[in-house]
Amino acid sequence: MKKFLALITIVVFFASCSEYQKALKSEDIAVKFTMATKMYEANKHNKAIRLFEQIAPSYKGKPQAERLFYMYSQSLYKTNQFYLAGYQFESFSAGYPKSEKVEEALFLGAKCFSKLSPVYSLDQVDTYKAIDKLQNFIDVYPNSAYLAEANSMVKVLREKLEKKAFENAKQYNTISDYKAAMVAFDNFIINYPGTPFKEKALFYKFDSAYNLAINSVSSKMEERLNAAVAAYQSLIKFKPDTEYKAKADEMLARIENDLKQFSK
Repeated sequence: MKKFLALITIVVFFASCSEYQKALKSEDIAVKFTMATKMYEANKHNKAIRLFEQIAPSYKGKPQAERLFYMYSQSLYKTNQFYLAGYQFESFSAGYPKSEKVEEALFLGAKCFSKLSPVYSLDQVDTYKAIDKLQNFIDVYPNSAYLAEANSMVKVLREKLEKKAFENAKQYNTISDYKAAMVAFDNFIINYPGTPFKEKALFYKFDSAYNLAINSVSSKMEERLNAAVAAYQSLIKFKPDTEYKAKADEMLARIENDLKQFSK
């Protein structure tokens, strides 16, 4: 009995493959559409895509086009082809604004760009695109069932931009370009006032001001030492029990000692 069932399974499998191959080679777009739909519903998305690509141009303007382009977009999305899926979802939304699927398509199109957003250290063009597209979706569909997920993605993407901005500022400190570091940290704190990196940013601004001051020529040292004191005070005001307190206090002691020469 088991051998018989196995044989039946093999026969069905090869018959299905043969049927699919015939559809690929067929000149009848209706046959291709039927088989593409069958592959889509069976979650065989790569096979469906091959057929959709063959017939998509022929179906533009036809009654079945809306369903075809929706399934095509979904197949691309479910095979992680996010650039193509994002484009297709946006085209679907623009081409079928009255479709019952347009809200979902607009959301998934934006989500594709979120999926394409790289690690923070790389170029963030797709991150900015994703935020713009998600924000547009939120504005158009403020009561959407996808709203919570959209807001969550925007939050993650913005945190990624914050981290990149912080690391860019910190890089100036690392390469000892202390003047540039101070400006970069000031801009970072202004642009991201609620950032979780604020304590670190304030410390590294102080560290940059400190190193700039103690390595200055005498004509600029007093002014820069006082600027470093102000940077220390900003850090302590923001978080009196900062994790950098011991190191910052040690640096402040050096600054105060160096300032004595200017009080004589």
